[in-house]
Amino acid sequence: MNRFDYVRAGTVAEAVGAFGDGARFIAGGTNLIDLMKYEVEKPGRLIDITRLPLQGIEEHEGGLRLGALATNAKVAYDARVAERYPLLRNAILAGASAQLRNAATTGGNLLQRTRCYYFYDAGTPCNKREPGSGCPAIGGVNRIHAIFGASDQCIATHPSDMCIALAALEATVRVSGPDGERAIPFAEFHRLPGNAPEKDTTLKPGEIVVSVDLPERGFARNYTYLKLRDRLSYAFALVSVAAGLELDGDTITTARLALGGVAHKPWRNQEAEALLVGQPATRETFAKAADLIVAEAKPQSENGFKVELARRAIVRGLEQAAAGTPQSLSDKRIQ
Repeated sequence: MNRFDYVRAGTVAEAVGAFGDGARFIAGGTNLIDLMKYEVEKPGRLIDITRLPLQGIEEHEGGLRLGALATNAKVAYDARVAERYPLLRNAILAGASAQLRNAATTGGNLLQRTRCYYFYDAGTPCNKREPGSGCPAIGGVNRIHAIFGASDQCIATHPSDMCIALAALEATVRVSGPDGERAIPFAEFHRLPGNAPEKDTTLKPGEIVVSVDLPERGFARNYTYLKLRDRLSYAFALVSVAAGLELDGDTITTARLALGGVAHKPWRNQEAEALLVGQPATRETFAKAADLIVAEAKPQSENGFKVELARRAIVRGLEQAAAGTPQSLSDKRIQ
């Protein structure tokens, strides 16, 4: 690790005021500390925000407001989240271990960085780590990489489970920075790599996440979080699906669908969601939506299998949601 200054902030204003070039905010540290050990991140200053009053979970405008420092465990086991937003609960519990969930925070989860092999290896080029150095994953070892939204600069994927559910729920991210507070729709928080893959989010310099606001609609009955991975525990998704439906009898009235493990950000296709509305909740309907989504896929040299895997996962996830039989948390074999 490199040498760095350490500052403990007592207020959001102090945290924002302490920010400067080379500074990083740190809370649970479950991702940042690893990156520092691998010399991927070399902050000149760490701003400890663990004492900020952002740990709460509160009622807000018919929904819930999750403080940025509320741990993943606290969110997952909150009775209101379990009752009204089980899609979010299941996504959180599908990721990491209990020990990590006890430390990882809501805000930190949004800011996770990719698990691309080349990004983590400081001895190799990486446009995300060092802009302009190249992307050896293109044409290299890219089995886990993106099939949607990639560029000729970066094909890395976003690693979070929680964020896939938040995308489907259409949460809002509240941030505070040098220019005051602002609210960012979740779909606009993360960005595609384009020509600036080093930028994972639309946060401005010095901005800090203060909360995530959940809307009133939570898909508490017809939902699922389906995660496909190389092993059944403690592995990042090859493909994941967060699905939420509202039904009038067998007719779909509202549909939300977000994919993980396939793009630089949680991936949604609103055209496919619109296709589902007004249609019967059948396998044929779900297959049409899945075909529409994967038609845009652009696989790499080693991850073509993800296209069919995503198609099948979408159909299976929508079937689980429509039937009100979400993927089991205890038996992780696909139902």
